[in-house]
Amino acid sequence: MTEKKFVALTFDDGPTPGITDQVLDVLKENDIVASFFLIGQKITEQSEYLIRRAYDMGCSIENHSKTHPGMPELNDREILDEVSYTTEQIVRITGEKPEFFRPPYISYNQKMYDLIDLTFICGYGCEDWEPSVTAKERADRILRDAKPGFIILLHDMEGNTQTVEAIKTIIPALKEQGYEFVTVRDLFRKSGIVPQRNVIYMGADEVRNNYE
Repeated sequence: MTEKKFVALTFDDGPTPGITDQVLDVLKENDIVASFFLIGQKITEQSEYLIRRAYDMGCSIENHSKTHPGMPELNDREILDEVSYTTEQIVRITGEKPEFFRPPYISYNQKMYDLIDLTFICGYGCEDWEPSVTAKERADRILRDAKPGFIILLHDMEGNTQTVEAIKTIIPALKEQGYEFVTVRDLFRKSGIVPQRNVIYMGADEVRNNYE
């Protein structure tokens, strides 16, 4: 029997009406789940339905700060507020606490490790925040780098239709290669890995512990 290959598709910077909807449509069409890393200040009466829809589909809802600042420059109280605000909003809407945190700009330091009681993750991206990178280039980069335990870092931010198009290629291509799409929570559980502190995860079994 072939060993299962797991991969986690993740999206930062939502919820974004008009874009997150399209991402969820593609997930539903392909019968897969993903993980959404939310910015707290973007959780509004107009966007809450997207969080509920994603959660009801089996996606995990995680923390990406309140205002997306460069957090190493913040003081302790500001760091805690950035994380606690978004966690409280997620709990209010889903009833579940986030388990993972992706630091804005992937910028982090020991003070953040000490204060934030969530697993830090990064992942592999394709510069999909840059409009000049085409949907094909985005898909090609992800498919080139994919491996078991892979965390794919994408963005469901305003106007990012190129990423919506890219996942229409990425998802079936990885499925064809035998990958199963899971949430970041299940990626670790199914890989038999207990997340550790003082590191940031590039994948389920790949960490870096320097402050880049």
